[in-house]
Amino acid sequence: LPGSPGGLWGSLTAVSPQDWEQRQEEDTLLIERILLLVRNVLHVPPDPTEEQQGVDGDASVHDRVLWALHISGMDDLLKFLASAQVEQQWALHVLEIISLMFRDQSPEELAALGQGTAGAEHGEDTRELQSLRQRELAEKRSRALQRTSRHSRFGGSYVLQGVKSIGDRDVVFHKGLHNV
Repeated sequence: LPGSPGGLWGSLTAVSPQDWEQRQEEDTLLIERILLLVRNVLHVPPDPTEEQQGVDGDASVHDRVLWALHISGMDDLLKFLASAQVEQQWALHVLEIISLMFRDQSPEELAALGQGTAGAEHGEDTRELQSLRQRELAEKRSRALQRTSRHSRFGGSYVLQGVKSIGDRDVVFHKGLHNV
């Protein structure tokens, strides 16, 4: 019963976070049986007559089961089992459950849903980057026009009097005019 503290979900959440070394054989069997039960519930084919009489509008039985799994926290537990390194023994069960969760969805629809807001944000970001790039190029062109086309080759060599170099001579300093 989803959401009930003493039900299957409560027992699975109580057993699952335990370290795999501390689990007993009964705990491992309990986890496997619960995962198989969830898989089998999701594997039930839709009944066309009941789908047409839907009470919740267009929410099918499958959608209501998925909502109950979400409300009970089973989806978070499945994510934990799928991502935990020590829980690899459940990977195929979790993969089957996830594939059954998405069985009524087409890949094109899922991709379009994921790109809906991301696509709009991406287009906005692209326009903003293009405007910044245009502004940068305009500034670069205006700086290039401000410079004179003739370049003074005189860099300047100066003798610092009173400052001796390694020998007895004065220090000779080479510096461009733009740095003076």
